[in-house]
Amino acid sequence: MRKQYSVLALLIAITCLVFALPPIAAQDSPSPTGPAVNLVVTVEARHGSNLPDISREDVMVYEGRERDKVTGWLPLQGDHAGLELFVMLDDSSNTSLGSQLEDIRQFINAQPATTKIGVAYMQNGIAQVVQNLTSDHALASKALRLPLGNPGANASPYFSLGDLIKRWPEAAERREVLMITDGIDRYGGNGPDNPYVNSAIEQAQRAGVIVFGIYTPGEGHYGHSFWRMNWGQNFLSQIADETGGEAYYLANGAPVSFAPYLDDLTHRLGRQYLVTFLAKPEKKAGMQHIKLMTEVPNAELVSADRVYVPATPR
Repeated sequence: MRKQYSVLALLIAITCLVFALPPIAAQDSPSPTGPAVNLVVTVEARHGSNLPDISREDVMVYEGRERDKVTGWLPLQGDHAGLELFVMLDDSSNTSLGSQLEDIRQFINAQPATTKIGVAYMQNGIAQVVQNLTSDHALASKALRLPLGNPGANASPYFSLGDLIKRWPEAAERREVLMITDGIDRYGGNGPDNPYVNSAIEQAQRAGVIVFGIYTPGEGHYGHSFWRMNWGQNFLSQIADETGGEAYYLANGAPVSFAPYLDDLTHRLGRQYLVTFLAKPEKKAGMQHIKLMTEVPNAELVSADRVYVPATPR
């Protein structure tokens, strides 16, 4: 009898021990691994509403259907507000651009002290820098001049953008570009798959450079060709959208004023964040498609749609 009680007590003890252990599925899973990737993100407020507060927990990053772990969400303000901004003007623009130079000067002078500004002209496929990046905004604004107004002055605005990015040293600050051009590529032609536009987009994405664009008419026959003007603006919109920027003025002729677009750009520059996430490990380094999302009402996250992910050591 005592033996039966002893066996029963042992079975009860084992059962209690088993149920006391946490289920395997509930145990902590291994921490996600992968290279850390940084990306500058602009927060847009929908329907003209006030900008909502967004925390790191509100940000979702996806590679395909897989969600990456977000490890950082840093407002680019205060001590982290550093920005390097190049204003690039197309030397083949119509001289009507001269009436917009004062708006551009006011935009440059209105930027905060944390912003360094450089000025370059798109000329013969290169970026002719007439003012290196400087915190002296008055000096940068003085570098503005009338475009040459020669239709042969620029082979392709996308050659010039790529040249600028290639010669732009890496920095801890954000790097962004405002292109003022008709967007027409006189080498790659028109159509939805322009190799020079695609190349410039990849260069910008790989370097983490955000591109904004304002349309201004070009000189010569291409400058008043309705078909080419449309494609030029499409290209500007494409490169801005895929790098996380914005393109302004989808219409014909010269804008009445750049001021509304430059005001919007100033607001966007003040609503940017640095997101850090752990990308999916890859055997080879390369560009990876991503998508940022948030469930915060009336908010949208705008960023490049591809990032460079280094190879993961095996």
